Amino acid sequence: MIDIHMHILFGVDDGPKTIEETMRILEIAHGEGVTDIISTSHALHPQYHVAVDEVRSQVRLLNDIIESSSIGITLHSGHEIRLVEDLVGKLKEKTVLTMADSQYLLLELPSGTVPAYTTTIISQLLSEGVTPVIAHPERNRGIAEKPERLERLVRAGALAQITAGSVAGTFGKNIQKLSLQLIEANLIHLYGSDAHNTTVRPPLFEKGLEVLEKKRLGEYADLVLENNDRLLKNERLTILDTEGLVKQKKWWFF
Repeated sequence: MIDIHMHILFGVDDGPKTIEETMRILEIAHGEGVTDIISTSHALHPQYHVAVDEVRSQVRLLNDIIESSSIGITLHSGHEIRLVEDLVGKLKEKTVLTMADSQYLLLELPSGTVPAYTTTIISQLLSEGVTPVIAHPERNRGIAEKPERLERLVRAGALAQITAGSVAGTFGKNIQKLSLQLIEANLIHLYGSDAHNTTVRPPLFEKGLEVLEKKRLGEYADLVLENNDRLLKNERLTILDTEGLVKQKKWWFF
């Protein structure tokens, strides 16, 4: 299995602070059956911006260490990129990374809003042959208030990635409920742990999948895992039709 969203590099953002903690996270992921991880340190974030050279250097270092260990995981370079108005310019300057050097870019919205210019950025990225993947939309307050905002982003051409911990309920029942409703509305296409450490934000990759099975959403679990694999191979993802689904639902969560 492939985890497309993890803060695994040490001492660079709000992920693990030491290489020892990084290795413990990798051991947990390996125990959950994860074989590949896209390293997605923060970029263009108000507090963090991990340089491209730092990402690639640490990924090489960690892959060398992993190769000499019993952890059967391969790391791939990437960024979780905060939405900014000159994002396409940053991409052309090569100061930000797509996911595993693919055509897919992990895009983080501000936690409380969906800025009005988001669809413009989506359009600009698509015109450059890059497909934005909205990171953890279920934890965005603007989308929680009006989930149709995510539908508009998806209809504009973006994809969306749910977080394992959200599905598992570790961010609370309201976020878990919203996560499942977004999945049922075919507005979620990919799945990642967004792990940061071994305590407050551990991987929980397997736990989230178990919840989907219990909720009779095993087919969606299969779909997002297949799409994770396709993304790593830089292939076209399987996208289910969202036509009319959001309008048919009563969107309330509290």
